[in-house]
Amino acid sequence: MAKENVSDLIAKAKEIRRHIIEMTTIAGSGHPTSSLSSVEIMVALYFRVLRYNPHDPNWEDRDRFILSKGHAAPVLYAVLAEAGYISTEELRTLRKIGSRLQGHPAVELPGIEVATGALGQGLSVANGMALAGKLDGKDYRVYVLLGDGELDEGQIWEAAMSAVKYKLDNLAAIIDYNGLQQTGSIDEVMPLEPLTAKWQAFGWHVLEIDGHDFSQILLALGEAKTTRGQPSVIVAYTIKGKGVSFLENALGWHGKAPNAAQSAQALAELA
Repeated sequence: MAKENVSDLIAKAKEIRRHIIEMTTIAGSGHPTSSLSSVEIMVALYFRVLRYNPHDPNWEDRDRFILSKGHAAPVLYAVLAEAGYISTEELRTLRKIGSRLQGHPAVELPGIEVATGALGQGLSVANGMALAGKLDGKDYRVYVLLGDGELDEGQIWEAAMSAVKYKLDNLAAIIDYNGLQQTGSIDEVMPLEPLTAKWQAFGWHVLEIDGHDFSQILLALGEAKTTRGQPSVIVAYTIKGKGVSFLENALGWHGKAPNAAQSAQALAELA
């Protein structure tokens, strides 16, 4: 298979990162590092994979996407703006009183399927959407992005069991495995390994990728789409704060926005 040209996606990812830095700096709050780690995943989904219509957000046959790690809302808002759901100017209203861009996604914003941020619930919601699609004879697919720290929630594993029971092969979960939680590393807070073996034991089709490599992301999403009889999970190894030198793999930045000087440095690196 010829290697797919992803130069447009690389350029789009850089623009998304700039939006994330700018909007969180203006807001003075938010979760930039959790957003930066998932940029390539989100860009691949929205600009190469998902079936949607920004002019008809509730189109019945659209693919569904759920940001289960809802605190990473800035990356979703940036992608929705670039995809035509909202204006890029509205990004400047993040977390402002009266803004549609709340700290966690809310359904009054076009393109948001469900309010998220109470961690652990997104996979269960995705299961329901995928099962509804099967019962209704629809061919849409459902994608859900999970945080690695979110996997500490027991509800995730209940949903993992039910997705296999109902053979939800129209469902793909993607894990943003950046290795850091709010208070420390995954290994310090609650070790996840052997993670792939756990999902395999539950009956999922498991793929492992570099979550910043567009070619690997697209190949994995393609394989998930053609897998039959079981749901797929993509374990995407990422870097928290990816793209900004002083944010990469840095503790103490979860829920902290850069100040004006830090923002200027970040934007210069992303120029």
